[in-house]
Amino acid sequence: MSESVETRPETIPVVTEPVPDLQLQLLIQLLDRELRSSLPITLALSGAVLHGDVIGHEAWKADWARSLRQVEGEGANLIAEFPETVDQGIRELGAGEEDAAHLPRWIHLRDATLVFGGTGSLRLPLWRGRLADVSGWALGRPQ
Repeated sequence: MSESVETRPETIPVVTEPVPDLQLQLLIQLLDRELRSSLPITLALSGAVLHGDVIGHEAWKADWARSLRQVEGEGANLIAEFPETVDQGIRELGAGEEDAAHLPRWIHLRDATLVFGGTGSLRLPLWRGRLADVSGWALGRPQ
């Protein structure tokens, strides 16, 4: 008598991530073309509202470096160039060519205010966050 053995197909785990808003990605891509461009924006995040001026990646890197050059010490000078060093490393690995064709995955704000839980707020000169974490947005700041 032969016994049949049932085999189950192997299950392949699937990693899913939240999908960023396409219109917001295209808006950021447009802002990336001009270093001096910015727009007032309000973002809905998990448990918080954030408002400020949305800027492109290059403008964020320039502001980052400028703000750290005002701080005394060698550590500040080293960290001032950190975003550019990371971008350069990505380009050298060849990943930059592929990423150039993709839509932005990060959003950058200048002069931002984070309002959380209705109990307080935090002012931030520069802010960087994952676009996939933005659940809603509107042009302009709260009145």
